[in-house]
Amino acid sequence: MYRTCLVCSAEFRPNDALEHLDRGRRVAYDPVKGRLWQVCGSCARWSLVPLESRWEALQELEKLVTDRARMLSRTDNVALMRAGPLEIVRVGQAALREEAWWRYGREFRKRRENYRKLTVAAAAGAAGVIAGSAATGGISFVAAWILWRRAPGVVTGGARWMRFGSTAWRGRAHCLRCGSTLARVRYRDRERLVVTGDEESPGVVVSCVRCRGHEDAGQRLDGHEAGRLLRRVLAYHHFAGSSEQRVEGAVKLIDFAGGTERLPSRILGSGAALGSLSNTGQVALEIAVHEEHERLLLSMEVAELEAHWRREEELAAIIDGELTPGPGLGHPE
Repeated sequence: MYRTCLVCSAEFRPNDALEHLDRGRRVAYDPVKGRLWQVCGSCARWSLVPLESRWEALQELEKLVTDRARMLSRTDNVALMRAGPLEIVRVGQAALREEAWWRYGREFRKRRENYRKLTVAAAAGAAGVIAGSAATGGISFVAAWILWRRAPGVVTGGARWMRFGSTAWRGRAHCLRCGSTLARVRYRDRERLVVTGDEESPGVVVSCVRCRGHEDAGQRLDGHEAGRLLRRVLAYHHFAGSSEQRVEGAVKLIDFAGGTERLPSRILGSGAALGSLSNTGQVALEIAVHEEHERLLLSMEVAELEAHWRREEELAAIIDGELTPGPGLGHPE
């Protein structure tokens, strides 16, 4: 293996996931042809590992992919996976389901822990103020009680505002019935949002303030605009995270629906008000819309990785194929 990139000389960062290839945070390999590359994080070029250093690392990689790796995205020829801090590009077919939504399920647990820390810090701060004021006689019992009750909400509300602001979407959309223009959607407008369960991606209809009650009314957002609005609104309202039980329920709901791409049509039908969904359904929907966005970004990345692989495979075939019969993963020399 190499310590630095063969193209730009940038140092490969160490990793503790592989014993026989402990340099590089992204690696690529072909278990059938016995190829192994270290991928540079600076120039994105692939450095072909010498033959004598490959075989133990290839076997270790294949075991890691089978036991621990999560599929991020794939094409017909390459798959991008993650195992801990290591990103792995595997050439060929791999019998793994795409389960990137598990990562976002863990995000809810992380939010909940952060929210609890904010609440505890606010309560501790309020207690300090109350204790100091009580010692000097500067605060009444009623004022102390109000401060104690409201301090956590003020702190967490301020933290949420600092992260999200007050507006979830800005742009221009026109009512399908009266033509009135919608310029922004605020987080508090959640009750006005009707989400449609389109098979490809959910759409959003914002009920028109002028002609409410008419089925053909409202400003409609589709595609990227709808996805961005949903991601922001749902993340805002789930700022406190979610309980372990609710996250597990959302994961089961996604699994029952057949994956994140099928979830919206299963739980929304032709359309449903966002506020009418159960708490578990809203958690599952947030996971689904974030997964769709991530899948789009990863599909572009993995397509670029496939192009890199094709170029590097031509070179590797010359280096390996002309010098050796090129044993596969299970047949090292």
